[in-house]
Amino acid sequence: MDSIHDLGGIEGFGPVIPEHDEPTFHYSWEGSVLGLQRAILYLGLWNIDVFRHAQEKIHPIEYLSWSYYERWAHTLIATALERGLFDTEEMHTGINLTGDLPKALKPLTLEEVGRAFIRGNFEREGVDDPKFCVGDLVMTNGMRTSGHTRLPRYARDKLGIIIAVRGRHVFPDAVVEHGREDPQWLYTVEIESCELWGDAADSTVSNSVDAFEPYLSRPEYE
Repeated sequence: MDSIHDLGGIEGFGPVIPEHDEPTFHYSWEGSVLGLQRAILYLGLWNIDVFRHAQEKIHPIEYLSWSYYERWAHTLIATALERGLFDTEEMHTGINLTGDLPKALKPLTLEEVGRAFIRGNFEREGVDDPKFCVGDLVMTNGMRTSGHTRLPRYARDKLGIIIAVRGRHVFPDAVVEHGREDPQWLYTVEIESCELWGDAADSTVSNSVDAFEPYLSRPEYE
């Protein structure tokens, strides 16, 4: 989905100024939001791809005006409402008005908290061979989609070269659109600066993106 979250290559936002001695959380509620997000992922209510796509649907003005964890909080609430985990009355009162929790909402115990912060492995075994290998020239798709994609806008319809094959991984686009993992081969593609940014770009800078196989094709002139 092309929205304000994908800012790569867009000018006019000024320099990135790192905060000196930045704390882990600026406000204590931010830690609660992080804990809630990790608990939801651990319980399998939705996954990181659904969470990312929900953030992509935030209105651009709100996206740019909210802080990082404000976006997370609004995304969690919107997705929970959308999936019927609670309704607006329950959200405002904090009281469960619909009876017992479904089995899928088994509470996360204190003993399980540590495991909720372990990053998942999204690599999957399979019998199909990769379509491309290291050294192959490829063209990235000039795709436009209202769904989720991990191919940045600035890297679309560009010529590059495969520099690594990363294995088969869960395909985020399919997870969001169909609810299926549909594992696909993942590659690291190196794209020259001038191909991305034009002749005025610094040719000594290396650019690479991780791209799933459905994002790639062979150049027609090969």
